[in-house]
Amino acid sequence: MRILITGGAGYFGTVLTSRLLAAGHEVTVFDDLRHGGSALLPFFEHASFRFARGDVREQGSVREAVRWADAVVHLAAIVGYPACLKWPELARETNVGGTRNVVAALSPRQVLIYASSGSNYGKLETTCTEESPLQPISLYAMTKAEAEEVALAHPQATALRFATGFGVSPRLRMDLLINDFVYRAVMDKQLVVYERHFRRTFIHVRDMARSVIFALEHLEAMAGRAFNVGHESLNLTKEEIARAVRAHVPFYLHFSDEGHDLDARDYEVSYERIRGLGFETEVTLDEGIRELIRVVQVIDRATPYSNV
Repeated sequence: MRILITGGAGYFGTVLTSRLLAAGHEVTVFDDLRHGGSALLPFFEHASFRFARGDVREQGSVREAVRWADAVVHLAAIVGYPACLKWPELARETNVGGTRNVVAALSPRQVLIYASSGSNYGKLETTCTEESPLQPISLYAMTKAEAEEVALAHPQATALRFATGFGVSPRLRMDLLINDFVYRAVMDKQLVVYERHFRRTFIHVRDMARSVIFALEHLEAMAGRAFNVGHESLNLTKEEIARAVRAHVPFYLHFSDEGHDLDARDYEVSYERIRGLGFETEVTLDEGIRELIRVVQVIDRATPYSNV
């Protein structure tokens, strides 16, 4: 299959590209290289890999890139609460406007896998299913929820509502919650956690990539619908994450009642729908923490490995 990945030079896209090439697909990464392109360099050894520099806000370049593909995996976005807060107009133009451009460029026969987010649920007291109301809190979640609606208007589209990613990637991000907790534990030897009871849901980045391949292999069953992607075992509070990290590395851990998170997500998610089709995650929290502890040894400082 010929697959176009928008935003393919990022944290998730580089892991997905590796998996798709290994599975024998032809892959083109379409990216503006906002965070650089060095993570793509190993892929050029594959004759089935191509790169197209472009911005999803530009209709012409999107149309040109999409024309080649059997399927488009749409990842391009300004990702996360802090980045969208810093660049709100860019976030709206990229996340919503860029998705409109991708959908407009697609023919009815082309497949679209849209990378949505569990952030869309906001703060719910009940377990979130795909039928739960979307109550996005942050600008990031608002734009992702709106873009998901745009994407699902395409007849061959599937939306994957991912849990928060963690783990090692060629385009590493250390601002993600679990990655950040591990970094601070190893490098600073201390971690202050506020809102310890707030519950989030997580997924290793390799399992995110596996879910896209699963969706491409189950197009008929998944087209036209949204799917939560993750596992109930990774519905965890901030306190549970911090204590899991401390089980692997000693550090000073303090729970504070003073601070608060402006992105006040607090929810747990059911993954029964996608599990019913046969998809299960593979990487556990402990496995992800162990690999992050090892990789921190080659990081000099955290700043380059964030989205802001």
